[in-house]
Amino acid sequence: MSEQAIGTFGELPVPPHFAPGKVGEVWRTEYQKRALEAEKWADLHSIGPASSDPRSIALLLVDVQNSFCIPGFELFVGGASGNGAVEDNRRLCEFLYRNLHRISLVIATMDTHQAMQIFHCIFFIDEKGDHPDPFAILTVEDIEQGRFKPHPEVMKNLGIDPGYAKKYLDHYTKTLRSGGKYDLTIWPYHAMLGGIGHALVSAVEEALFFHSMARFTQPQFRIKGQNPMTEHFSVLGPEVTHGPQGEVVAKKDVSLMEELQDFDAVIIAGQAKSHCVAWTIADLLEDIQRRESDQAGKFYLLEDCTSPVVIPGIVDYTEPAERAFRRFSQAGVHVVRSVVPMDSWLEV
Repeated sequence: MSEQAIGTFGELPVPPHFAPGKVGEVWRTEYQKRALEAEKWADLHSIGPASSDPRSIALLLVDVQNSFCIPGFELFVGGASGNGAVEDNRRLCEFLYRNLHRISLVIATMDTHQAMQIFHCIFFIDEKGDHPDPFAILTVEDIEQGRFKPHPEVMKNLGIDPGYAKKYLDHYTKTLRSGGKYDLTIWPYHAMLGGIGHALVSAVEEALFFHSMARFTQPQFRIKGQNPMTEHFSVLGPEVTHGPQGEVVAKKDVSLMEELQDFDAVIIAGQAKSHCVAWTIADLLEDIQRRESDQAGKFYLLEDCTSPVVIPGIVDYTEPAERAFRRFSQAGVHVVRSVVPMDSWLEV
């Protein structure tokens, strides 16, 4: 059977090993078994190697990790339904399996943290020596008025002068505000390097492995978020890149920006719609506009494979997420659904 016959214009069935009911669980992939099954699956459906693809299509998965996607973990993205990330990842796995023969490369980003970072409780203390609570919002005024200050022992461990730290935080919160970004949020400890929360969701990781074996294409993993002095929502760059004296704090990932724009199409999914996904697209559009190119139309957002941060009674980012997606659509980015056949919306 030729590629034309299966459809570059059609979808594959979902392999029988996929268990939709297990998407919200953590388990071990049986790699050798899946590898053998993937080779047989490729033979059965005449799926060729990615190197022979007539058009290069990337699937960018943003932070599809246990911390954000498994109920009971630190920052589970429940969205409006309360089970958002689980439902998103079921659809995401099915999308990848159905389009196994078309997706040339999967790029997975990994939010990666340690304890002493600017968005974790331990980083700050108040006049009583207490830390802010998880989900506290630290504003420009909080820092200016000294309600919270950097913990001296944390600064000592990070090798940061306490006087500089105060100036930096004043600059940091003002830079967030002037740039139209969210105020500094104190998040629960999450996506901790070496911990189970850092790992990819088991069902998604298995799908990536199966794709790799069937298409002879190694997935890419991009680490982000390790800098202790800045948040890093976008996979393409941190929230703040320079300090109060113009010194470089962190840099944009120029190489990834360039790589993504070299594909014929890039499909994007992941968590959370209101944060890491939204800021990633914003950075992409900024780079496209800076280059004065017309490449926005090669990017596709799977809106049914991403959900906003909603913490009942605390925060609800549903409307900011919807506003961002409307803005992206107006800029030329395609907002599509994974359950609709790719043929009906892919323009390459």
